[in-house]
Amino acid sequence: MFGDRGVEIKTPEQIQKMREAGLVVGETLELLRKSARAGMTTLELDAIAEDNIRSSGAVPSFKGYHGFPGSICTSVNDVVVHGIPGSRVIADGDVVSIDCGAIVDGWHGDAAITVAVGGVPDTALELMRVTEEAMWRGFAAAALGGRVTDISHAVESYVRSQGDYGIVEEYVGHGIGSAMHQPPNVPNYGRPGKGPKLVEGLALAVEPMVVAGSPESHVLADDWTVVTDDGSLAAHFENSFTLTPAGAWILTELDGGEAKLAELGVPFGGS
Repeated sequence: MFGDRGVEIKTPEQIQKMREAGLVVGETLELLRKSARAGMTTLELDAIAEDNIRSSGAVPSFKGYHGFPGSICTSVNDVVVHGIPGSRVIADGDVVSIDCGAIVDGWHGDAAITVAVGGVPDTALELMRVTEEAMWRGFAAAALGGRVTDISHAVESYVRSQGDYGIVEEYVGHGIGSAMHQPPNVPNYGRPGKGPKLVEGLALAVEPMVVAGSPESHVLADDWTVVTDDGSLAAHFENSFTLTPAGAWILTELDGGEAKLAELGVPFGGS
């Protein structure tokens, strides 16, 4: 069922399928977090991801998506998003953003984490912390009857409060469900109270992309890899979530987001 502005509204049963896909994504990302180490290639990470997704009875969302060759995106250091897994060897001190999607019975899950490999500077760890926390502040700002940009405003406000970071504006969060990318867009900046209403059955992927320097970026010749213009470090975190009458439910977190939402004083809406 499609509602306001082509936004797909899911039934509880369809949301449950998205939860199944979300758990595959969450489990795969945890496996990759533990597996990432200096000396391995990004393609080796991709192989681990694809094997885990398929052995869980799911299909990688990314593989073949508009011609993308990998099952995950592996974005190292100054790569913001959409890095293609390949022969690049991960080095000690690298910051690796891993974006992962899976499909179960036609329903999608999509999430991303940024992993510090070996001895990473405190400034890089702080960039990662700010980016991840901004995502959670977005979830905390979401409530039934609110608007999509309530999330956007919360993400931006938190990032701005933490220092002189850049928010990449060209790439945004999105609706998710029977396709990986659906209306509405979920920007990581902007005034609250705009965009489609947050209603039961709507599912969104919230994904701040924050950089240590200028937010300006460009796409490399492979037509996928997005890098910062000034070579500054980037971090990327993402989760897919929905709202129930009880509260927020983070579909790609293993615990549904219950622990972190409680820390933020936000009601948990999962089952």
